[in-house]
Amino acid sequence: MNDQNSPIWRIWVDTAQHIVSFHPVEGFELLEFHDQTLFFHCVDEYTRQRYRYQ
Repeated sequence: MNDQNSPIWRIWVDTAQHIVSFHPVEGFELLEFHDQTLFFHCVDEYTRQRYRYQ
């Protein structure tokens, strides 16, 4: 279910350089989440894999 008022959490990922960004970066892949739990699970997984954040 996609409610227009439901928040969307976004991260941009560069898997080659192991970088995650919380703002748009050219060349990074955009990931969108409509579920906060899934968003935090993904962030935790990138942290576990030692991705850097910017």
